[in-house]
Amino acid sequence: MASTLIRIFLDSVEKRDKPALFMRKSAAGWESIPSRKARADVEHLAHGLAALGVARGDRVALISENRYEWVLSDLAILSLGAVTVPIYPTLTAQQCRYILQNSEAKLAIVSTFAQFDKIATGEQGLATPLVVMDPAPPPGTRGQAFSELLADGATRAAASPRAFREWVEQVQPEAMATIIYTSGTTGEPKGAVLSHNNIASNVAACLKVVQVGSNDRCLSFLPLCHIFERMAGLYVMFQAGATIAFAESILTVAPDAVEVRPTILTGVPRFYEKVHARVMANGLAQPWIQKRIFVWGLGVGAAAARLRFEGRQPSGLFAFQARIADKLVGAKVRARVGGRVRFCISGGAPLGPKIMEFFFAVGIPVIEGYGLTETSPVICLNIPGRERPGSVGPPVPGVEVRIGDQGEILTRGPHVMLGYFRNEEATRIALEGGWFHTGDVGHLDPDGFLHITDRLKDLLVTAGGKKVAPQPLESRLKTSPWISEAVMLGDQKPYCVALLIPDFLHLEAEAKARGWPQESRAALLRHPEVRDLYQAELDKLNADLAGFETIKKFELLDRDLSPEAGELTPTLKVRRRVIMQRFADLIESMYRSPGA
Repeated sequence: MASTLIRIFLDSVEKRDKPALFMRKSAAGWESIPSRKARADVEHLAHGLAALGVARGDRVALISENRYEWVLSDLAILSLGAVTVPIYPTLTAQQCRYILQNSEAKLAIVSTFAQFDKIATGEQGLATPLVVMDPAPPPGTRGQAFSELLADGATRAAASPRAFREWVEQVQPEAMATIIYTSGTTGEPKGAVLSHNNIASNVAACLKVVQVGSNDRCLSFLPLCHIFERMAGLYVMFQAGATIAFAESILTVAPDAVEVRPTILTGVPRFYEKVHARVMANGLAQPWIQKRIFVWGLGVGAAAARLRFEGRQPSGLFAFQARIADKLVGAKVRARVGGRVRFCISGGAPLGPKIMEFFFAVGIPVIEGYGLTETSPVICLNIPGRERPGSVGPPVPGVEVRIGDQGEILTRGPHVMLGYFRNEEATRIALEGGWFHTGDVGHLDPDGFLHITDRLKDLLVTAGGKKVAPQPLESRLKTSPWISEAVMLGDQKPYCVALLIPDFLHLEAEAKARGWPQESRAALLRHPEVRDLYQAELDKLNADLAGFETIKKFELLDRDLSPEAGELTPTLKVRRRVIMQRFADLIESMYRSPGA
């Protein structure tokens, strides 16, 4: 049944009087926010926004980190029939201004005065009215305080008690709910227009696959600006009646999880890769006997996980060993995330099978899914108990998938966007033939499970005409405890090369133990034994590849890639085009060096 996003929230509040619908960290510790207060705050903020002139169809930008006020703003905007335009707070001033101008935002709600200054000052400063979540600025500063807007709205709500309900009832499922600007790995960002029903249908479909209930608690740390976290970590939780706890930041997920004790986590593959790398580094750095136990326990857990993937259970002596291994290794890893996690959900990019196996080995099931901003976002989702590493699962109920020309994944259904905002040509191309063209390459196996192999525009075509899919190979490299990030290159070149970013925590600890030079990272990365170490990692990968796929040369970078530098998208995907431009000389040197 079609619904609206604001209706999902209000129905959930009316059904369940939760003492802790939200949780947030304050100076005094974790604060619980009851559902009644949240509902009242949404109504008051809606009145405050209406008083500022926000009406049905207006676009309102939201530039903020994950916090309670983000959710209030989104729901209040939607209740008026207006349109939320979320903007990553990590974007530059120029990028923010482009989105504000392109969407013709009537108002912008920002989290801090740093965000305020980013778009309100300088030669390119915009005249868009601004509301600031953080405490009020000094007198005379332009911009309205969020707290004042809430207080004014409370007064207006008391004077017009029926207005909020009337606004909500006028919002139709087919109406535009949000414009989300794509991360732009291949060019200028485009605004994907999603209706209430696009997202609400996706919520309903996912809850038919994954069981979430009112006793669950989700730790929210991915940006709510991203449709994956917004749909799965917000609207799904509302529909299921779960509690949402906001992590202080992505850097505090581990300590926050210990305190909050979540049952559900949602993350992108890069998050799971980093967790895997840290657990492996810590386990292998233990004294000899603890290290042996760690390696043994992880091996037994991995064997038990493989049995699960085959639809079998441990039995006999092995079942006993699996219980011991879980107690000695798995339980300790789970304790680092609060000890209650029932499952994690991974989306945003393909998750390496070895990473997925690792999490099952330590007793934390990871359910991998697949989708895009334009598909609200979920297209496919692995079925709990029928997980298939290397696959993103079958299509969720109500969603169709087929494989088109060049192996491109196509989809249609109620989850597909209305189009790109004021971009008819891009919309026509994306929705050609009535199917959304994902730009991803993959295949469906005999059981209907989708396997993604690469991005259509990411395929490397060597000078010899051979096509190489870099993402699976990069994912395999990142399972190494020595490698934090890998970027494979070789388009229109005689062979493939790679830029590798070391896991410096692990590498520098090894350098200290072995007495390698550490006066600078650059000096360390030039050391012959360090080069040999990374060559050995490439040799392991190359051993299983066809000759044209092998990585012939590599270079080590002395810093991490970052969204701030434009090298990664806000969801931590590599912008290969930017990397090729930024490190052009270094890349070319690998083709000029002896033996090239």
